[in-house]
Amino acid sequence: MDGNEYVDYTGGHGALLLGHAHPNLVEAVQKQISKGSHYGASHELEVKWGTLIKEMVPCAERVRLTNSGTEATLLGLRLARAFTGRNKILRFTGHFHGWQDHLSFGFVSHFDGTPTTGVLPEIADNVIIAPPWDIEETRRIIESHDDIAAVILEPTGSSWGQVPVNKVFLQSLREITTQRDIVLIFDEVICGFRCSPGGLQGVLGITPDLTTLGKIVAGGMHGAAIVGRKEILDLLDFSYAKSSDIEKIGHQGTYNAMPTSCVAGIAAMEIVKSTDVCERAINYGNQLQKELNQVFEEESLSWISYGTYGGFHIFLNPNNINTSREEIESGKYDYFTLRASVKPTLLKKLRVGLLLHGVEIQSWPGAPVSAVHTDEDRKTTVNAFCQTIRMLKDENEIER
Repeated sequence: MDGNEYVDYTGGHGALLLGHAHPNLVEAVQKQISKGSHYGASHELEVKWGTLIKEMVPCAERVRLTNSGTEATLLGLRLARAFTGRNKILRFTGHFHGWQDHLSFGFVSHFDGTPTTGVLPEIADNVIIAPPWDIEETRRIIESHDDIAAVILEPTGSSWGQVPVNKVFLQSLREITTQRDIVLIFDEVICGFRCSPGGLQGVLGITPDLTTLGKIVAGGMHGAAIVGRKEILDLLDFSYAKSSDIEKIGHQGTYNAMPTSCVAGIAAMEIVKSTDVCERAINYGNQLQKELNQVFEEESLSWISYGTYGGFHIFLNPNNINTSREEIESGKYDYFTLRASVKPTLLKKLRVGLLLHGVEIQSWPGAPVSAVHTDEDRKTTVNAFCQTIRMLKDENEIER
């Protein structure tokens, strides 16, 4: 198939609200490569990149640059434990925070809190899993433990909002963690700079103590950051540690703030900050969902397309629940209803069918969109769903 006829929704997840080959990004990286891809000391580019992040993200009193979102969450948990003097971490069912040991279970398996292969039981014993669709149960869990250092979550919900978290839940969680001096960490590795130039916290006005950033923050290059309150990130500072007579938290890294990542990050942040890329992606996503829901209605399917801030998801509704996009986005349903109840064969056939008609999405099923997707891309996507649905009916995978 001609690449120009192919609509890809998978690349936007990893990098680029802006599109894979935004000319500003390409030019910045090409120029920097000739100057050097790795320096032996700190440099001005990392200061400029960090300053832009600090200007844009509400909680970012300080910025620490890392190589990946996984590294950012790992460092965030270490900072929280050191700052509070407590050991336990509370995370949420289905939420993804990288492959590091503390957070590698409870995402797609081991929902009972048992460790995945290779993770020490002692680490799992210090991690608590809570339901992000039930604030009262979450409150009860938090109040029954006096040794929680941090609460971490994807503030839009797991898998880029496939299982949404609503504003009231986040507001209540902010209140509970503040009352109990628990460090609240927003994992905005995906949603940061998609919801707005200030991330979801910039939209809702709910400020966490720490935020992890990745993907778009480095313009698609290998780079990420942990940002947040000065008094927490000061634990990484040589001068503060010496003056306070405490042991500094070590954070070494050969490739932290590589110049090539810095220039890509600077270019990306300047575009997000000064243009309407967020708004364009969000509007595209909303219109795509509207047109897909029209298709599902015409095909007499109980499927529902939903999603916020430029992401779209397909609820395949295996139990034919009488619901709506608005109800799903309100956070009414749990992970097991929205994500884990669909036959794997249907998921696979849906994705393969879309590929056959020129569209690739994520497997959950759904995807983030980008600011460079066009009206023609949307028409191609809607048509691909129409054709795939008819193929699935012909194979008796769904009812006619």
